[in-house]
Amino acid sequence: MANNLQYSASLTGAPFLFYESRHFIVRNTELTLPGGQLGYMSPFVWMFISSYENLRNFLINEKTITSLVQLEYSGFDGATVPICTFTLENTHHEFFKGGYIRLSDFKGAENQGPKTLEAIKNPDCGWFYRASAADFKIIPGSPIAYWVSDKIRNIFSSAKALDLIAEVKHGLSTGKNEEVVRFWAEVSEKDFAKNMNSHEDAMKSGLKWFPYNKGGYYRKWYGNFEYVLRYDDYGQDLMASFSGHRHDGKSHYFKEGVTWTFISSSKFAARYTPNGYVFDVSGSMLFTEHCKIVLSLLCTELCFNVLKTLNPTLNFQVGNLKAIPILDKIIENNREQIHTLANRGINYSRLDWDSYETSWDFTRLPLLQAEYHQPTLQESYSTLRKHWREMTREMQQLEEENNRIFIEAYGLQDELSPEVPLNEITLTCNPYYRYGINKPDEELEALLLLDTIKEYISYAVGCMLGRYSLDKEGLVFAGGEFDPRQYKSFPADQDNVIPILAEDYFQDDIITRFVEFVRLTFSATTLEENLDFIADTLGRRSKETARDTIRRYFVNDFYKDHVQRYKKRPIYWLFTSGKEKAFNCLVYLHRYQPDTIATLRTEYLHRLQEAVEVEKQQQQRIIAEEAG
Repeated sequence: MANNLQYSASLTGAPFLFYESRHFIVRNTELTLPGGQLGYMSPFVWMFISSYENLRNFLINEKTITSLVQLEYSGFDGATVPICTFTLENTHHEFFKGGYIRLSDFKGAENQGPKTLEAIKNPDCGWFYRASAADFKIIPGSPIAYWVSDKIRNIFSSAKALDLIAEVKHGLSTGKNEEVVRFWAEVSEKDFAKNMNSHEDAMKSGLKWFPYNKGGYYRKWYGNFEYVLRYDDYGQDLMASFSGHRHDGKSHYFKEGVTWTFISSSKFAARYTPNGYVFDVSGSMLFTEHCKIVLSLLCTELCFNVLKTLNPTLNFQVGNLKAIPILDKIIENNREQIHTLANRGINYSRLDWDSYETSWDFTRLPLLQAEYHQPTLQESYSTLRKHWREMTREMQQLEEENNRIFIEAYGLQDELSPEVPLNEITLTCNPYYRYGINKPDEELEALLLLDTIKEYISYAVGCMLGRYSLDKEGLVFAGGEFDPRQYKSFPADQDNVIPILAEDYFQDDIITRFVEFVRLTFSATTLEENLDFIADTLGRRSKETARDTIRRYFVNDFYKDHVQRYKKRPIYWLFTSGKEKAFNCLVYLHRYQPDTIATLRTEYLHRLQEAVEVEKQQQQRIIAEEAG
């Protein structure tokens, strides 16, 4: 008796598929004679993720998978779905090696059929495999990882699982992120608690907001620290009232550990997390006294290949991490070297992360640091770019050495290469990672220069509004009592309103202040050269002066860049007249006062209207005189 199980894309949700496929398949086998043959087509997630482990155990312990074809995601025209087709024999042959075809390297519906037939005719093609139920049971969770080599299976059978030396924990589900989670720059610094060593210390601090690990994009070693959680008594009570709230991992909040991104579109990335963090489901964590040793393993190509064996869907679940095989005796022999590499990897990545104002540990713009600062902005950038290249190369060498140690320790030299491509060196200063490799080098360099100049401009605005100061490192003001005495070299704007207009109508016009900032951070003698360099980088139009180009950037593009930089949660607020942009002013949210809007209206909008009216009357007189 043959049966065909087929779902549309709308019916591939995990709870539905697990319930329906499990019971449908079991019922089919009950209606089929012993030794009968069954055929199915279904989403292939049942082959790997933990929700379907019972179904996998049923198939490999009580039935026999005789063949399976795993299609590429775009295997059907007009749909992107994870599909496989497979056949069963309604009896159990533990050591029978079924035939498996893996089409993941062949995109497009037009390739699926021909490549399947080619594999059947030529089993040595490279995408045809043989595997048995006994092979699958060696690997924790029994994933249908038919392509795995005997060497990797032997590692699983001989090594201990990671969860024997580390506690791997699911994170918190708030139930309603928008109520209790903020981008860190939104909250007042006086309410932000960093470096708490325990839950008790956090509660005693009387502070409201705490660092919150939420996973984030592909980045290794250190970083993605962007969010804070309202975790005082009020915040905890609020979360308790939300449906869907779960407090998993609470016993390990604020402890040093290793985090990773739960869902990835590329590769696995683990990062060191110091004391002081609560963690999310998407930023789950593991805890061990061997924290940095384990981090080094998790940052290897070997680890990524092991995880693809456990779950190639790129959803890196807690159960997958727990099952990673640890050869602790071999690692012990390389402990000192591994630990040194881990510290260097963390330090490089931390230095890179903290070089941008979106880090709460940002100190000073790299362009203005003494070791890179030169007489001109262009020379400073060239010096800094040389440093970034060296740091990227050193990180690449470090990662390749780290790969080599673990690949040799696990005896996989014939299967894995220690080489790491530049686009996987996850430093923001590395353009191959930041912008991707599908661009020519010249374009990558132009993008990096442009973003670096925009970061300089952003820092200048931060100094204008009092967030930063040329006289002091790090964040100077983000809530509390504002002290103008901390801004001697370049005074912060007195009323917290910076006009951005098409013409220079006010003494604190943003272009006037920016030109002064450039003069102070470099020199008066190189001012025009530096302004030209900025304007050319921003894209100077024909017949524009440098100041005209910079003004056009402030009027049209600065705020869009700011909103993007701060994850659509801007800390400088733009008050604007609308699309025509005749009137625009910036206000720093942490210096906002009850009279700020009144000041903006009376001291800027009304004065601008008066000035424009005077200009209008002058133009009308000129026209009248010329006509007469």
